[in-house]
Amino acid sequence: MREPAVAGMFYRLGRDPLREQVARCFSHPLGPGRVPSVASAGPRRIRGAVFPHAGFDYSGPIAAHSAAALAGDGFPPTFVIIGPNHRGWGSAIAVGTEAFQTPLGKVDIDMELARKLIGGGVEEDSVAHMEEHSVEVQLPFLQFFGAGFRFVPVCMGDQDIDAAELLGERVARAVHGTDAVVIASTDFTHAGPSYGHSPPRGMRAGEFAIREDRKAIDRILALDPQGLVETVRKNHITMCGYGCVAAMLVAARKLGAKKATLLKYATSADVSGDDDMAVGYGAFVVD
Repeated sequence: MREPAVAGMFYRLGRDPLREQVARCFSHPLGPGRVPSVASAGPRRIRGAVFPHAGFDYSGPIAAHSAAALAGDGFPPTFVIIGPNHRGWGSAIAVGTEAFQTPLGKVDIDMELARKLIGGGVEEDSVAHMEEHSVEVQLPFLQFFGAGFRFVPVCMGDQDIDAAELLGERVARAVHGTDAVVIASTDFTHAGPSYGHSPPRGMRAGEFAIREDRKAIDRILALDPQGLVETVRKNHITMCGYGCVAAMLVAARKLGAKKATLLKYATSADVSGDDDMAVGYGAFVVD
């Protein structure tokens, strides 16, 4: 069992406090505005999604847009969640096979799907997931709608285009013919002195984040994984999970997706009012 690493830090401890926190993310002014219900007869068109992964007080309302879209689409029984490896531990592309625990309960691994992913440069590795938050923080938003789903966690330390294409193609083959959604976990630009990435003189951090992130957003909306990786690297955009998004786009396109939709973009400065530092957050679906 993989115990929670960031409960009490990124999100609240305790079942009831966490459910209340997630509910407030939906009703927050930057959120979708209401707590959604699952459309049991939904069309199930969504193949991929992007969620941010900061503390819920900051990015939670943005993440709520992606979660609400999944609920309205019928909510699948299986997810592949791809997050960046912030600590650099473990394998370059690491699949976890231990169930994850959160204050809302246990989420089991889809072992059949996990076994299909492992191999050819994708390794089974629990070390990469030990203290990594990028996958863990997605689970309470999914658990909010019930416990009847399984998932496969993937942690990417290598985010170049070759790794993204390798993983995306393996994911597409593994989930083909099943009812699954591929979630990419990422924050966008990290701007300000604490991040070592200050905006130009005379420009506030939030304004700078929006300007930089627009370049990456355009590539996501174009369903262009290679262009996304090239744009992030060429422009030195401090987007921590760009390879995860690229891998999701590769998989979604191979699974028949035709368009990406930006549901919401905001920065931490929109929440805190502190425009000396800002992190960009985006919510997308791909169908």
